Amino acid sequence: MDEEQIVKSRLKDLGDRAYRQGAYTYSNFLTPAELSLLEELRSELSYVGYKTYGGIELCDRQMVCFGNEEQFGYPPHFPISVIKVEPLIEKFSDELTHRDFLGAVMNLGIDRSVLGDILVKDNKRAYIFCVDSIAEFIMEQLTKIKHTNIKTSILIEEEDLSELAPTLKDVQFIVSAPRFDAIVAAVTKSSRSEALNLFKGKKVTLNGRLCERNSITLKEDDIFSVRGYGKYRYLSSGGETRKGRVYVHLQQYI
Repeated sequence: MDEEQIVKSRLKDLGDRAYRQGAYTYSNFLTPAELSLLEELRSELSYVGYKTYGGIELCDRQMVCFGNEEQFGYPPHFPISVIKVEPLIEKFSDELTHRDFLGAVMNLGIDRSVLGDILVKDNKRAYIFCVDSIAEFIMEQLTKIKHTNIKTSILIEEEDLSELAPTLKDVQFIVSAPRFDAIVAAVTKSSRSEALNLFKGKKVTLNGRLCERNSITLKEDDIFSVRGYGKYRYLSSGGETRKGRVYVHLQQYI
């Protein structure tokens, strides 16, 4: 079987197990491309039902929970921990990027699928979503990122998640037409053909799912990401320049 068939087979096995045992089953974190494969199985898995979650809303990488409360009589609990990583002494901290945090965790020898999103704040600290069972190991082993000594803690209380609320910045672009590929070209400062390659390279997601339909028109509040270029919320388009180009209004997640 090819890789896509292996992923589908694994997901169907988890669904079958939940149905047979009468208990929830959970996947590891799936990529947007794998979540798109899950959507292709929707009709085949209708007998068991499922939902996805990454720890907070709008996560790119999410777990799948098979089963539902109506069937089993109790609500699901996704086995997700959130680790807060911050400098031990802030004034001695390096500027740290998503790549720095991810690289440090991957160097511990764990599989990428047990890690969800990594949210970086102020180029100093990050919040790492992970499978519960690996959280303690990460906290014990992760002591330094680049030249920065760090400390870790688990977010436990529900109100702690307020720290993860995104910061949004209003941005505006001028595009030739309000098509998705034109907007991607604008936010990545690339040509339309280069933007098309991003779609073909499976680097564009729309509302948490892989999207290769470059010619669509976005709807208000659609959320899209371009790997390596950030995440945006589409607000509206309208108004034209003298040359007939269109203004597009977005919010950028920073």
